[in-house]
Amino acid sequence: MAELHDLKPAPGSHRSRKRVGRGPGSGLGKTAGRGENGQKSRSGGSIPAGFEGGQMPLQRRIPKRGFTQRKRKVYQVVNVGSLGKIEGTVVTPGVLKEAGLIRSTTGLVKILGAGEVEGAYSVEVHAVSAGAREKLEAAGGSVNLEVAESPAAVEAPTAAPVEVDAPVEEAEAPAAEAEAPSAEAEAAEEVEAPGEPEEDQDDTEETEG
Repeated sequence: MAELHDLKPAPGSHRSRKRVGRGPGSGLGKTAGRGENGQKSRSGGSIPAGFEGGQMPLQRRIPKRGFTQRKRKVYQVVNVGSLGKIEGTVVTPGVLKEAGLIRSTTGLVKILGAGEVEGAYSVEVHAVSAGAREKLEAAGGSVNLEVAESPAAVEAPTAAPVEVDAPVEEAEAPAAEAEAPSAEAEAAEEVEAPGEPEEDQDDTEETEG
């Protein structure tokens, strides 16, 4: 019986670490295998991938065609020939997940038409190809695409704005203050009023004289 201390890796599967800069006797002393001068002998002197010394690199010389749509819909596809792996006749994202046909129930699911339909299935997924629909309905099944979107695609409902009535009493108070005459204005009118009769008395004395 083999003991724990007898276990060894397979021959050739393990190599010793290269120890550099440990003297001239090792063959990798002094310059540590990097040579005398040059960019690669310096610390941090590595050359980035794709760099060709300043000339136009290959990834920029070749033409670019096409594009990737940003708002694309990525489906998890299942062929009708694989529906025989599920239990029952109702096909939903949850049932497909339990059967190991899709990875996640939060993503979109599409049924394609490769293979043969082995029973009458009631399919409730996000999308179905034309060929798959024909095969499912020909076998006596049905297709329902009114499936709730994934939680990531559903927008949160926005709350209705709350109307706040303006305070009526505070709004009317400045108007009342503006209409009421100030005490200083009334005092000024009282001071000017007695001066007018004195001028009238002087005029009366001159007339009598």
